[in-house]
This record gives sequence, C-alpha cells and structure tokens, in this order.
Amino acid sequence: MDSDGLFALASDGPSAGSVTAGFATAAPDAPLAVRMRPATVDELIGQDHLLAPGAPLRRLVSGGAPMSVILWGPPGSGKTTIAHLVASATDRKFVGMSALSAGVKDVRAVIDAARRERRYGSSATVLFLDEVHRFSKTQQDSLLAAVEDRTITLLAATTENPYFSIISPLLSRCVLLTLRPLGDDAVRALVRRAITDERGLGGAVTLAEEAQDHLVRLAGGDVRKALTALEAAAGSALALDAAEIDLDTVEKAIDVAALRYDRAGDGHYDVVSAFIKSLRGSDVDAALHYLARMLVAGEDARFIARRMVIFASEDIGMADPTALGVATAAAQAVEFVGLPEVQLNLAQAAIHLATAPKSNAVTTAIFGAIADVRAGKAGAVPAHLRDAHYSGASSIGHGKGYRYPHDDPRGVVTQQYPPDELKGAEYYRPTEHGAERAVAVRLPKLRHVIRGGAGTAGNGATTPQNGEGR
Repeated sequence: MDSDGLFALASDGPSAGSVTAGFATAAPDAPLAVRMRPATVDELIGQDHLLAPGAPLRRLVSGGAPMSVILWGPPGSGKTTIAHLVASATDRKFVGMSALSAGVKDVRAVIDAARRERRYGSSATVLFLDEVHRFSKTQQDSLLAAVEDRTITLLAATTENPYFSIISPLLSRCVLLTLRPLGDDAVRALVRRAITDERGLGGAVTLAEEAQDHLVRLAGGDVRKALTALEAAAGSALALDAAEIDLDTVEKAIDVAALRYDRAGDGHYDVVSAFIKSLRGSDVDAALHYLARMLVAGEDARFIARRMVIFASEDIGMADPTALGVATAAAQAVEFVGLPEVQLNLAQAAIHLATAPKSNAVTTAIFGAIADVRAGKAGAVPAHLRDAHYSGASSIGHGKGYRYPHDDPRGVVTQQYPPDELKGAEYYRPTEHGAERAVAVRLPKLRHVIRGGAGTAGNGATTPQNGEGR
C-alpha cells in the first residue's frame, strides 16, 4: 500500500487486513502527515490542473461523478488524500482495498455485496484500490464487468505508468487523472500550514527560513516526506524547550547535511555537469563525490540514471559495449528498487562508467550521418535493397540482384548499401581504446570486401580528439 494511506480495519471484511469499510479518523497521536490531510477539496494544493470547476477530480470528490478513475502520480502527491475526500462524500458506500494484500476473492466479495445493495436500492459503492499495478492481469480482469456496468465505481491509485502496468480494457473503462509532483511552493505552503494548524503543531514552535528551505529541498515534491521530517524536528525542538526549529535541529533530527544545492537553479546544473565531466575524465572518486551530493540533496534518481545511460553511449560507446547495459540496468533498478537502496546500483554504474575506456566515436558517427541527411545527402535506396515481399515487387526490380551475406563463408559480400550520393562515406571511425581496438582492426577489412576492394573515399568528416564534446 502507498504509505500515504492508513486503512481502518473492518470487522466484517472478507479477509483481515485486505479490505476496509472506509478510513479511520486521524487520532491525535497519528503521524503529522496523516493529521494534516485536507478535509475538503478546497484544501488540496498542487493539483490545480485537475481542480478547475467542473473538472473530473472536483466532480468525483464532490460526489457528482459516478465515473471510475485511475489516479497516477508519484508518492506523496495526494492519491490517498483524494480517496479520503471521496470516502467522506455523502450517499456512497466506500470500501478500501490494498492490492498488496487483497486478491480476486476479496474483489469478488466486494462486487457481490455491491450488486446485492444495488438490487435493494442502496447507495452506490466506491472501491478504492491502492497500488493497483500490483494486481496481475487476471486480478485486474476480475474488475472489468463490475466497472463496465457501474456495479462499483473504481478509484484506483498507482505510482507506475498505467499504460504499462494496467490492462488496456480496464484503462479504457476509466478516466486517467495524472497527479504531478508537488512543486516547492506547494510543499512550502503545506509545511507552513502544519506549523500553525490545530491538526498539526498548532503553533507550538516556529520554523526558521533556512530550516524550511532545507525541508522543502529534501522533500523532492513528496509532502509526506517533508511533514515526517518536520515532525521529527519539532519533537527535538520541544524536547529542548526551543521555541524555534532551526537548521541545526532539522539536520540532527533527520541526519542529513544541508547542501547548498538548488535543484532548479545553477547548483543543479553545476553539480551534474561536474559529475559527467568527472566520469568522462575517468576520475572515479570525484564522480562518486558528485553522485553523493546529488543523492543527499534529494536529486531525482531517475534524472541521474538517464544522464548515465546517455553518457554510456556518448563517451564510452564501443570502447566498452557493456557500459550501456550497466547504465540501463541502473536506470531499471531506480524503478524496481527505489531509494535509498538504489544508491548502491547507481554507485556501481558510476564506477563502471568512470573506469571504462573512453571513446566518442559513436557520437561523432551519428552526428556526422545526421548532418549529411540535413544537408540533403539522402538519395534513393538502391533497388536491390528495397522491400521485395509484396506481390508485384519483383516486376519493378525490387530486390533483384540482392546478395545474401550468410551465403558467403565470410558472412560479408561485395554489395552497395548506401545511396549513390553517399558511396564511400565513412561516419564511424573507431579509436584504439578498449574493446574498440578490435573493431578498428576489423572495420577496414569489412569495408574493403563490401566495396569490392576499392579504397575508402571518406566524406570529409573530421574526428574530434577523444574527450571533446559535451
């Protein structure tokens, strides 16, 4: 279950811990993030694109829309908060279920109960299904008929891309609402509300501006994270009879140093630039330092992983063909494992990239080819290479004279592949670094056979010295 939702157990549910009859009222000693959940739709902050008058989310929360909805957004963006607001709307029975612990039996029990109640004229049933992406295809299939005939109104929440994690028939029966990560201003407003609101700290302490900035920065758009850190810091301050939460108190409470790192400003670009240039320069220790700075400051791990995937081809390429696989695996680990553990995967990838032999030959090759295409060097595809699988293709010469390389014991034959305008063009020029050294030996031999023993004409492209580029 997404951790921003706390279910109240129902005594008559199909299976303990999987289904609830609604949400419990937050107790006075409940976590600050739970106590500060908006009580009305007007208290929601940060999803303005979904809250305009007449918008589906506002209609859903106000009880005026029987449509089924899938809420897609990152942790702490308000998915379970919206479920709370729907649960408090009048004239609807609300059932909460977590896909982490519920199964098809639980789903069918809710649907059967909803069908019986409809038969006797009772109010409609809203089924909130948290972490819906955890359901298998078969489990999701069990929802289709009930959603189709509105036996239930489905309110499903997911942090995963629904186009990949939810079956198409269910997706087509629901309205997809995308919740955005909360911006810094929204997180700041909610932190300030928690300081003064009676549901929160009730003005028992104040929050220094530096400490507030630090909380917002560390939240990374996750208001639950910010409020959890605020609660820890407030506890420390009150224990010391301090009237104000200062930066030092926040740091000690959450054990994270305040880095001068603005994720939306120059610090962000400076640090990631230094990270990439350290990888390119093969300084593994500096690269790990900048990686650590980004992780501690709350930089989006997906952003770091994307930059490393790009780097693997841009600055290493064929000098170490395994580098792209390592970087891609780290990017997948970000989604599969998540923080904090994924910092190990990111570190392993950074070490591999920093210590790998470097070559920008891949970058030079594709940019050279793109430059020629944009300059108009893109003649007709040779007739023998054209598609010859459809009826009538052979009558117009398509495929005629094509030589199949596998019929030659060398696996390569003399044959023209580029358009006439680009005969002899050479884009890829391997270096002598790492595994690319073997390619540099093999490539001239391949070109010699393919071109029938003719010399290579080149295309006037120049190869920058290794290490140039971004």
